[in-house]
Amino acid sequence: MHPAASVILFTVTSGMGYGLLILLALLGVTGAVPPQPAFGLAGFGCALVLITAGLLASTFHLGHPERAWRALSQWRSSWLSREGVLAIVTYVPALLLAAGWVLAGRSDGAFAVMGWLTVVLALTTVLCTAMIYASLKPIPQWRNRWVPAGYLVMALATGALWLALLTSLFDLGRGLASAIAVPALLAAAGVKWAYWRDIDGAAPLARVADATGLGALGQARLLERPHTEANYLQKEMGFRVARKHAGRLRRLVFLVGLGLPLLLVLMAPVLPAPAASVLLAVALLAGVLGALAERWLFFAQAQHTVNLYYGADAV
Repeated sequence: MHPAASVILFTVTSGMGYGLLILLALLGVTGAVPPQPAFGLAGFGCALVLITAGLLASTFHLGHPERAWRALSQWRSSWLSREGVLAIVTYVPALLLAAGWVLAGRSDGAFAVMGWLTVVLALTTVLCTAMIYASLKPIPQWRNRWVPAGYLVMALATGALWLALLTSLFDLGRGLASAIAVPALLAAAGVKWAYWRDIDGAAPLARVADATGLGALGQARLLERPHTEANYLQKEMGFRVARKHAGRLRRLVFLVGLGLPLLLVLMAPVLPAPAASVLLAVALLAGVLGALAERWLFFAQAQHTVNLYYGADAV
């Protein structure tokens, strides 16, 4: 599939925002971090700005962005619609929790209820984003058991890097934030390794003989393509990435996007606050780069079965 920049920015940016929002809400309602107003303003501000920027970026890929609101009416059958509805609903408890944290210095009582609602709705929104792709049967690389887990752990891992930096800047719960980031990064590495191993070893979903209805007669091959010039389907669903480039990008994800942040997060707690903040800022930048590469690969390596009609032997 063609890796559209707007969709990559949407899934990565909103994922980071929801990951940070989930962790902030959990720390607040459990009392692990005191509801310090300045920290709450910075934390919830970053989370909501990232979420909003991601949602706005998602409209750039639409032919008619002004009609995006119509997608919200199909929530009974569409994961995209469910995601949109939940994304909007999540703002309500998140803003109420942020108001209690920033204006009243509280995250207990009614604000704790808002916090738990925020966690549930944010998690469900990220899973709905994943299911937009995991529900598509013609694309075997997306119709995969690891896709929902991959979206969730990448959101939490990048959100944990934001949290680690913010707690370092405000000198508030630095050790706890690092303790959260380490398992999140390890989980992301494990899930992505399992996902790539799974799609590399999977049997083809269909071959040319299946696409043409000649499977019972044995082998089949394409003699002539439907037309002489590329069309929309070939441009959007026939994108291919060389195996060597995919291998390099996977190494970039593991080494730069996950490994380097893990190392820096482990080093940060033993350093004074200014040095730790610099290391965690580098860790965040590396994590964002890795997340962008991971999401680009997620789209670039996906092959739609329509390619069987345009020269592909199997998908």
